[in-house]
Amino acid sequence: MSLPQRLLLCLSALLCSQAFAQILPPEVDAALARAKVPRDAVTLLVVDAEGKSPPRLSHRAGVAVNPASVMKLVTTYAALDLLGPAFTWSTPVFVEGAVRDGTLFGNLYIKGQGDPKLVLERLWLLLRRVQGLGINKIAGDIVLDRSAFETIELDPASFDGEPLRPYNAAPDALLLNFKSVVMTFVPDPTVKTAQVHYEPPLAGVQMQTSVPLSNAECGDYRGALKADFADPTRIRFGGAYPASCAEKVWPVAYADPKSYNVRAVEGLWHEMGGKLTGTVREGRVPTPAGVTLKPTLEQTSPVLAEVIRDINKFSNNVMAQQLFLTLSLAPRGQNGSPTSGAATQTASREVLRRWWKERMGSDDAPVMDNGSGLSRSERISAQALARLLQHAYRSPWMSELMSSLPITGVDGTLKRSRAKSVGSAHLKTGSLRDVSAVAGYVDGASGKRYVLVAIVNHAAALAARPAIEALLDWTSNDN
Repeated sequence: MSLPQRLLLCLSALLCSQAFAQILPPEVDAALARAKVPRDAVTLLVVDAEGKSPPRLSHRAGVAVNPASVMKLVTTYAALDLLGPAFTWSTPVFVEGAVRDGTLFGNLYIKGQGDPKLVLERLWLLLRRVQGLGINKIAGDIVLDRSAFETIELDPASFDGEPLRPYNAAPDALLLNFKSVVMTFVPDPTVKTAQVHYEPPLAGVQMQTSVPLSNAECGDYRGALKADFADPTRIRFGGAYPASCAEKVWPVAYADPKSYNVRAVEGLWHEMGGKLTGTVREGRVPTPAGVTLKPTLEQTSPVLAEVIRDINKFSNNVMAQQLFLTLSLAPRGQNGSPTSGAATQTASREVLRRWWKERMGSDDAPVMDNGSGLSRSERISAQALARLLQHAYRSPWMSELMSSLPITGVDGTLKRSRAKSVGSAHLKTGSLRDVSAVAGYVDGASGKRYVLVAIVNHAAALAARPAIEALLDWTSNDN
């Protein structure tokens, strides 16, 4: 065969391969038609995880689109690569003054450094460790230092009109319990009321401790309670709780997030039997000239590999934003303070851009906003996402990233997946008002593992979920 003939044959084979890759599986095409979602609103890519063969399916894969929470894949994998899976956050505590007869004659400082999982139980443990130093009374103030992160002003209702959802909390260097109040309703038919328990106790907030029971069906129990959270100093209910609901837990974002930390620390300190002659306030750890303050104790977070499981399995937005900001947190000195200023979103975007170019070897870095996907401006192509997933698959951190992803029909945001291929895929999901997306790894019946990316940007995106599930089943049934 002559050289021109061989070139012609190769070109023909390449064109046939590309044409085949552009043909959508019939079941996917039919599901899109039922959802009334046009093909040009969809980007799809199915490719060998090891990158050893041409795409099995490619449709508009080079078009940058809004990925919603699938963008967390970029943030979490970059963090694994830059920080390592054993990375932890530290929350140092500084004791200023002498301790005598159970009293601290001075201030206690708690410095936040971005811990995304400083939940109530761990805050209680931190304060318990303070009491373990022999401090039961503070003849001074408790000072909360939030200076490690830039202050991000955020209207919790601005994005999706859901100000009570804890996931809409703004990132914070000292993020306590996601700035939320967890209410537990326990019905007691003998007295025809439901007891209401609150965690954490918030200083200066009146909390209604019981509500009447009703005989209504347990449907929208939250609506039936007619909760009023408008006044930050009072939580009350104007309705009743259906007795048929049994026990329910309802977490809500606190109405005044700016005062949450102060109220939570003061309320918990007093509930633990601690006394305080001063106040709980915001401030900074003092840095007197020529003196290096060392933490008296430090509260350490779970390791990064565990944290990204929460972020990806349950699509926790504020935890993802905490991690994103951590990428630009400057090295800290002995006093726990960043040596070069606070972490910022702008600086983290630049860290990630440089990382992408170095690791992926390309200039098609995603357009990042806050790193969580809870954004209207973030953009990435299916092709770029697949390249990241293939890179991760070949990296030492493959098992940590994959194990953080929801498993179809098993857990996380895919627990209720209707795909037939239960357990065959580890996929990050994404959902906004006009976006439905998945990206991750799929095991084929042949034993081959694929990278799958499917993103819909359309007003009827949520109706296109059956099409994504059909694509997942098609990918896994590769015999």
